[in-house]
Amino acid sequence: MDNTGYASLTRQNGLLHEMRAIANNIANANTTGYRAEGVAFSEYVVRLGPQSQSLSLATARVRQTDFSQGDIGATGASFDLAIEGDGFFMIDHPEGPMLTRAGAFTLGPDGVLLSADGYPLLDAGEAPVMIPAEAGPVLIGADGTISAGGDVIGQIGLFTPTDPLSITRTSGTGFFSDDNMPYLEGQIRQGHLEGSNVNAIAQIARMIEVQRAYEFGQSLADREDERIRSTVQLMSR
Repeated sequence: MDNTGYASLTRQNGLLHEMRAIANNIANANTTGYRAEGVAFSEYVVRLGPQSQSLSLATARVRQTDFSQGDIGATGASFDLAIEGDGFFMIDHPEGPMLTRAGAFTLGPDGVLLSADGYPLLDAGEAPVMIPAEAGPVLIGADGTISAGGDVIGQIGLFTPTDPLSITRTSGTGFFSDDNMPYLEGQIRQGHLEGSNVNAIAQIARMIEVQRAYEFGQSLADREDERIRSTVQLMSR
């Protein structure tokens, strides 16, 4: 394969990565707390030799996450929580503390608030949030303070890494960070859920653009292959 073929192939591979990200975004357009994902294209220069020019290739292996606010809607459920502004809920995940904006929690049989995947929600001190069995109606304030019967029984924690670039996605709505994650005084809205921040129309439009670009690249590769075959046939005569 010549240099033109390598350059075309790397571009096609990058477009394929982007198409997969777009398809995943569209599939999660209605997923609570989901954050849209994309890829970043960058130039990768390969040195061919001391007497040759370098070859510029395109790569698209860097994943980018859009952390902008999603729409918040009312549900009325006591343990449906939405974050307005910055911050994440922290979940006690088997692989380490996991950050999420998905606030659909349920009360476990032992009184622990659990995420949709069944992992404990952590409080401001990074301990599981406990709701006593005898507690009456539970109220959760904007600062995460949990009260029942007029008594404060805990405080839900909001956290954010000091370095946003340290955040890596682990699942559809979960993220890990190896950075320091201090407690954040954010705004929690009880009885609400934050939806996905995916703009489905924009994603579909981008999918069409990527598909057309991929088809053009494939056509270019086919023409280049035909040119090389023709050249080889002429030289072999």
